[in-house]
Amino acid sequence: MNTAILTIDDFPSANTPSIVDYLKSHNIRVIFFCLGSRVKQYHDEAVYALQNGMIVGNHSFTHPGFSSLTYEQGVEEIEKCEAVLDQLYADAGVARTYRPFRFPYGDKGGENKEAFQKYLREHGFSKVMDTQLPYPWWKEQGLDRDIDTYWTFDFAEYNIRPGTGFTKDDVFARMHDEHPHSGAPLFAEGSRHIILFHDHPETEALVPGYVPLFIGYCLERGLTFDDPAFL
Repeated sequence: MNTAILTIDDFPSANTPSIVDYLKSHNIRVIFFCLGSRVKQYHDEAVYALQNGMIVGNHSFTHPGFSSLTYEQGVEEIEKCEAVLDQLYADAGVARTYRPFRFPYGDKGGENKEAFQKYLREHGFSKVMDTQLPYPWWKEQGLDRDIDTYWTFDFAEYNIRPGTGFTKDDVFARMHDEHPHSGAPLFAEGSRHIILFHDHPETEALVPGYVPLFIGYCLERGLTFDDPAFL
């Protein structure tokens, strides 16, 4: 059996409710990683996700590359988004049980990486369960020790933009790549994954229904989506 935890970055957007409805119809509970700066614009959409059983984690306030920030600036980005999330959960009437964090771009902070990990550890952030991952490189890179939520497979559907030449066919090709440049093959026998996806209206405009298109294909291929669990 091949299983995965689905994570979706850059939440929320106007497209969020339709994504939530599709996922809920297939009993898929995801972790949405929230940009604090977008919640005011899409507050009701974010509340809708929480009230329909989804988990919302911290993806910073403005989505900077953390290696370009000082430690103090990085902490400010995290804490501003934390304040937004605390209020969002309160507005939704949902208890905030888990506090996962994902660095924008997977940029863990360069020379400040260990300081940020210490901050996340000491401030009660939640580590997504990764003990089921079978990949040696996950431990070799220290990802099993990091508190932030990294990924093992990236759909890269955010590259579908005018002029890039990257299309939905390229996403399907990635899904079948048996020797990816990074990460692990999606459909390899006995695979376990933390999957990266995005909540982007720009992608929806170019590939209407891109979430059911790609996630539905995974389901057809026998991929099972587990409820997120935390260590």
